[in-house]
Amino acid sequence: MPMPATNAPPAAPDGGTESVPFRQFLLKIHSRCNLACTYCYMYEAADQSWRQRPRSMAPATVQRAARLMAEHAAEHGLSEVHVVLHGGEPLLVGAERLEALIGTVTGALAGIAAPRFTLQTNGIRLAEDPRLLPVLDRHGVRIGVSLDGTPAGHDRHRLRADGGGSHAATARALELLTQPAHQHLFAGLLCVIDPTTDPLETYDALLQFAPPRLDLLLPHGTWQTRPPGVAASTSPPSAPPAPGASRRPTPYADWLCAVFDRWYSAPRRETGIRLFEEIMVLLFGGTARSEVVGLTPVDLVVVETDGAIEQADSLKVSYPGAPETGLHVFRDTFADAAAHPAFRARQRGLSGLGPVCRSCVRSRVCGGGLYAHRYSPGAAPVFSAPSVYCDDLAVLIDHIGAQLRRDVAALTVHRPKASR
Repeated sequence: MPMPATNAPPAAPDGGTESVPFRQFLLKIHSRCNLACTYCYMYEAADQSWRQRPRSMAPATVQRAARLMAEHAAEHGLSEVHVVLHGGEPLLVGAERLEALIGTVTGALAGIAAPRFTLQTNGIRLAEDPRLLPVLDRHGVRIGVSLDGTPAGHDRHRLRADGGGSHAATARALELLTQPAHQHLFAGLLCVIDPTTDPLETYDALLQFAPPRLDLLLPHGTWQTRPPGVAASTSPPSAPPAPGASRRPTPYADWLCAVFDRWYSAPRRETGIRLFEEIMVLLFGGTARSEVVGLTPVDLVVVETDGAIEQADSLKVSYPGAPETGLHVFRDTFADAAAHPAFRARQRGLSGLGPVCRSCVRSRVCGGGLYAHRYSPGAAPVFSAPSVYCDDLAVLIDHIGAQLRRDVAALTVHRPKASR
């Protein structure tokens, strides 16, 4: 999953007609991986298009995508763009191709927009190939590493092809990345939640690497393929959860609430946790900077290794071909993608949600949850159902909201009265 941009576009008016320019360009520079994670949406989910795609993005495809990025930035007057290097495992391209690829993108954008590079990796290749970090350092590429907490929790899901665990290898890479010479490149950790693990043990294990930020992600699932802990017999709700109540078990909310309480009550800031911070900003009336919560219009576009222009790759969890647009960098432009109905559907704010979500008091905070998690074959349109995590999100938002209300009330009580 891409690291959210820091200059997200303003929320579009409900039902707005103008398309939003792309500010995040996710390049799938390698379509294979050196791990076989049990929950992977790319290899283990409904869409198996990776099998027909080239292993790595060809130089000509990189050049064409970079040129289109520059044209899009110039057309919309963007001073910077965020370029996310992704996979599979992006570091499998090797140091030489990585250097050439980043150089191509930087050259195309020169004088038009500043590229802000990020890379999401399992980290293993950083320790195996000493040539990689110098390349990333030369270009100021910020590195996010996937780590699922304790060795036992991590190795339960993030496996090598032979079934062996990968925690030790990822930990070696993080020890290298967090050394003073490279620490400025460390963007943070991405952890996929397993509600059967101890939340505070997981949090403490992540803190051992002093991440500047954590992304705590719900494992991808839909109403057709329920995530672990969500009963297969459940169906999309016909009404939003009542405030302070839950109709179903909420193992993910319980896990997240435990971490939130520890994080929020800490005597000093231990790290940033994006999901909690986004919800807090939204509860205070602000704007989110990612597609996980809130109603900010989508501003991310994906270029696959073969040059196909697609929507967010998390949609691969829903059905074969879900992210496809029919567009390609050698035939089309990012302006064509911005005008595509699939992208426009995700830029409509509140009016883009289904009726249950629109009637919910949390709609402007939750935003319906991640788009892929709303997939239900019985809905029309198929992404108009509430999130498969609807109850969990409701409990988490209510929990955070209650804490904020208590603190605001305490500030009001203890505020000195103004003298007359």
